[in-house]
Amino acid sequence: QVQLVESGGGSVQAGGSLRLSCAASGRTFGRNTVGWFRQAPGKEREYVAALFRGGINTYYTDSVKGRFTISRDNAKNAVYLQMNSLKPEDTAVYYCAVGERLIMSSVTRADSYDYWGQGTQVTVSS
Repeated sequence: QVQLVESGGGSVQAGGSLRLSCAASGRTFGRNTVGWFRQAPGKEREYVAALFRGGINTYYTDSVKGRFTISRDNAKNAVYLQMNSLKPEDTAVYYCAVGERLIMSSVTRADSYDYWGQGTQVTVSS
């Protein structure tokens, strides 16, 4: 079992930055895939970024490329999502998730992940 806790959300103005953290307990991230998803009110959960199998590759959805960076700190057993140049459309609850046996083609699918955090709210005002 892996317990995930997100933190770092908040309210910022457009153009601002936030860094989200995802801390794991119970087990290390190891070579699992860690993903960030988000869900805005009335919308489906949306893939944002992923560290595939411990960091072999990183992937981003097109709308955040060049603005968001996913990274990990093995010593702290944490994964981060640095979000720069935030836009109002980035407003959502952000979730981190861990998938134990993902294949590359399933990185963007929420149902491929085994463990989820409780989410952290990000609000970007114009």
